[in-house]
Amino acid sequence: MVKADSPKSLEDLEGLLGNDTKVKVAGIDVDGVLRGKFMSKDKFLSAASSDGFGFCSVIFGWDIHDTVYSRELLISNKANGYRDILASIDLSSFRRIPWENDVPFFLVSFLDPDTKQPIVVDPRGILKITTDRAGDSGYECFAGIEYEYFNFKETAESVSKKNFTDLQPLTPGMHGYSLLRTQLNNQYFHDLFDKSLQFLIPIEGHHTETGPGVLETALAYTSALRMADNAILFKYTAKSVGMTHGIIPSFMAKPWGNLPGCSGHVHVSLRDKNGRNIFAVSDSELVSGRVGASYDDTKFISREGEWFLAGVLDGIADVMPMVVPTINGYKRVVGGEAFWAPNAVTYGYDSRAASIRIISPPSVPPAATRMEVRIPGADMNPYFAISAIFLLGLRGINRQLSLPGPPVSHFTLEDRKSGKVKMLPTSLESATIRMMRPESIAREPGMFGDVFVEHYGGTREHEVKLWNEAVTSWEVERYLELA
Repeated sequence: MVKADSPKSLEDLEGLLGNDTKVKVAGIDVDGVLRGKFMSKDKFLSAASSDGFGFCSVIFGWDIHDTVYSRELLISNKANGYRDILASIDLSSFRRIPWENDVPFFLVSFLDPDTKQPIVVDPRGILKITTDRAGDSGYECFAGIEYEYFNFKETAESVSKKNFTDLQPLTPGMHGYSLLRTQLNNQYFHDLFDKSLQFLIPIEGHHTETGPGVLETALAYTSALRMADNAILFKYTAKSVGMTHGIIPSFMAKPWGNLPGCSGHVHVSLRDKNGRNIFAVSDSELVSGRVGASYDDTKFISREGEWFLAGVLDGIADVMPMVVPTINGYKRVVGGEAFWAPNAVTYGYDSRAASIRIISPPSVPPAATRMEVRIPGADMNPYFAISAIFLLGLRGINRQLSLPGPPVSHFTLEDRKSGKVKMLPTSLESATIRMMRPESIAREPGMFGDVFVEHYGGTREHEVKLWNEAVTSWEVERYLELA
């Protein structure tokens, strides 16, 4: 395993890079795409000894396919000449890329060149703001992420020639938790695990999931910013390792209409300054549960845990674009109960049918008490999703919010149809409209704020515009002859 001890000083850094000639650096755009480059060692050391280096702001002015947004947005536009922003090197992110001859690698965060403050639409920036707010309240944010992803025996060239149709799955059939299917493409399966460890991305579990060529990888629980970094870099690892095997791993939320989608479940908890999980009940409450709990489902989480849960439930519909950011992601949500994809404001103890699954005693020890937010797909931007969950939860604690209703076990399918259960937005368009309303919880000063909502909302409006203008193969097949 490649070991990388984070440099504590410029002298440490120079020593670590003593035998290197170049360094790879990268930041993250709003779609969760790594944007970076190689730098000479001398240029890198010069930037590391100062506030950073200039990086073209256009990465916040164009979309996932480098098309400039449909309307001018605040951070990067024609009026400011798509000026440079400041890329600040995070020395604690140091690691080496095992499939690139152990070249040194660092993540950057983007700062306003005038104020040197984090740019709020920078994914690492908003998560840093989130964790700092938690710190001001005496909490530290911890998270874990599970990714499901389809794998195809394809290359970038082959899918382009096929016009992204008739793709060949890595393996046929539905084989969740299969020990047999992993014997096929065995080296790729092992490389995903091993190269991740070498790239300092610890993995808790790695197995097949239900669907042709589907894998699931659970990333080890850690501090929130490190978790988001690991999640983004795991995708980079999987795609890089896949290239060496002629395989494309896809984190698209819903590649097939008649098959389960790809989830990106997020586990969260808060710890105090002594490292105690504040969602956990005390030892004396383990026998019969917490007195004053709203329901049996919450009697083994703390009062603060119940407030946190209430906060997430209260505002999740207003921040859906930060949790489900793509057109395709809502195809997974619309699938709903048929594929265990939550589409309503629900919660429940150890319930995979709920949007938020409470994981607490008696199924786990108190220290492992946490909440699993099951709404995001694998196409989420983990920085935005984690930020949304913690900002809402902290809001719930600060306001001591009450749960909006009983757990999912108290509801029926008819309750969803009748409106008794509050449903989540079912399209990116409706979710973006809701998020951008003047009264949206997302706009509150303690949440994402107006600057973030206006910029990020504009990027989602652009995505919706492109979708509304597109003519799909489904439309052609349905209407070409008979309309």
